[in-house]
Amino acid sequence: MHYLLMCCFDETKWEKIPEADRDKVMQEYHLLLQDLAKSGHLQAGAKLRPSMTAVTIRRKNGKPAMTDGPFAETKEQLGGYHLIECHDLDEAIAIANRIPTLPLGGSVEVRAIDFQEIN
Repeated sequence: MHYLLMCCFDETKWEKIPEADRDKVMQEYHLLLQDLAKSGHLQAGAKLRPSMTAVTIRRKNGKPAMTDGPFAETKEQLGGYHLIECHDLDEAIAIANRIPTLPLGGSVEVRAIDFQEIN
C-alpha cells in the first residue's frame, strides 16, 4: 500500500527558528530519508518552495481564475511530501511520527493512495 505523507508547517514560525536549529532539522530529515530509502519505504518526495511562489487555479463561470498563493488560507502550509510504501496504515503512521518538524509544531497528514489505471 502506498501512502502520501504531507508535511505542513507555519512558514512564518519556521523563519523565526534560529538558522542553526533549522539546519539541524533538515539534517534529521536527510537521515530519515536515507533510512527510508534503505528500508525500501521511500518511493519519492520533495521539499516544496515557499507558498508565496504557488499559484492556485480554479474555474469561475467556466473560465480559469488564477490566484497567487496556496489553495487555502491557513497558518500551516504544505512544505513537502513523501510517497512511501508500507504494509498498512499503522506502519505509515509510525513513519510519519518520525518527521523531525513534529516536535516544533508541524503536522503530517497521512493519506492512502488509490492508484487507478488510466486507459
